[in-house]
Amino acid sequence: MPSDSIGKQIKSLRKTSKMTLKELAGHTGVSISFLSQVERGKSSVTLESLKKIADALDVNPSFFFSENRVREKSAMEHVSFHYEDLSCGIHDADFSPIMVTLKPGENKGSAFSHNGYEFLFVIEGKLTVEVEGDRIELGEHQPFMFNARKAHYWYNFSERDVKFLVVTSR
Repeated sequence: MPSDSIGKQIKSLRKTSKMTLKELAGHTGVSISFLSQVERGKSSVTLESLKKIADALDVNPSFFFSENRVREKSAMEHVSFHYEDLSCGIHDADFSPIMVTLKPGENKGSAFSHNGYEFLFVIEGKLTVEVEGDRIELGEHQPFMFNARKAHYWYNFSERDVKFLVVTSR
């Protein structure tokens, strides 16, 4: 998915919320210059930054991945994850289902936290989940649920794609 379309959506939501870049930066801990670059399509947003931005704008990260863009290929080679919104267009529910695909070797990133709980269910491959420093490896058809207020991150240390369902609550 093109990073400029996510940036345009962020800017639109921010403007609708009557929020300045400085205010959004204050709510997210992300720099003003980085947010500006994302909004202009000059920089791609990381998974943890997108979650922080979504929380500050009071939307689920799935909001940024509408049905029309789900199947688009990214022009950026370094994008190593893919979100597919499974919410059927309902963005104000108390939970949000998302299908995530991580490319092989997607093992860089920083743990982050957010409100609610997170349920994971691995469809294909092996997913490594880190929750507060403890790593758990999940195989196909394995579920896992945890308090998302605990610092966490998903990794793919394998040589093939890992596909998993994520359901987050508010």
